[in-house]
Amino acid sequence: MLNVPNILTIFRLIAAPMVVLIFLILPRPYADWIALVLFVGASLTDFLDGYLARLWKQTSKLGAMLDPIADKAMVILALIAVVSIYGAQVHVIVPAALIAFREVFVSGLREYLGDTAGTLKVTKLAKWKTAVQMVAIGVLLGKGIIEHGLYERIVGMDPALVDAILSGAEEDLFGLRWREAATNVARTGGFILMWAAAILTLITGWDYFRKALPHLRDT
Repeated sequence: MLNVPNILTIFRLIAAPMVVLIFLILPRPYADWIALVLFVGASLTDFLDGYLARLWKQTSKLGAMLDPIADKAMVILALIAVVSIYGAQVHVIVPAALIAFREVFVSGLREYLGDTAGTLKVTKLAKWKTAVQMVAIGVLLGKGIIEHGLYERIVGMDPALVDAILSGAEEDLFGLRWREAATNVARTGGFILMWAAAILTLITGWDYFRKALPHLRDT
């Protein structure tokens, strides 16, 4: 059972809680770097394990069972890390709550349907939903790294000088302007992607519920 695809899935399952716990173990920005590397690496295995299993004909019941669990654990635990970093910002906590609700709802639906759950096949839109979720989380984790680089350079500087550099009145010898611009782009882009992921999440969740509805009616 421990073939390469299953090992990759197990790695993703182990990496999921580490994305959160690393912030309790290490100070920032080291925690941000390691969390981002773990999350990106685990996200890549989401594609790679299924591709290799089909290519090498190594599909197994263990892999079929662990893969959706690892996917949901990766997304939900990474969302916990993002929410803990950004606090109760509406552009993070609302889409994160919608995404988490959908994942729990669909998992419960599949469990209730049992063998009939095989009729709820993963759609292309659901795959896009997962991709947008992972990109959004990756961007928001990366924003913390860029922002720390900005703060590291302005600590101890005269606030008036910082304002003058950022406004263009003074020469930017420390790369403050591009770091501020990159921070703003990552923040705004991450928020937009989070809402896009939440919308796709709700659409695909409704699609699964609609397909399951005939099996939920009493006969």
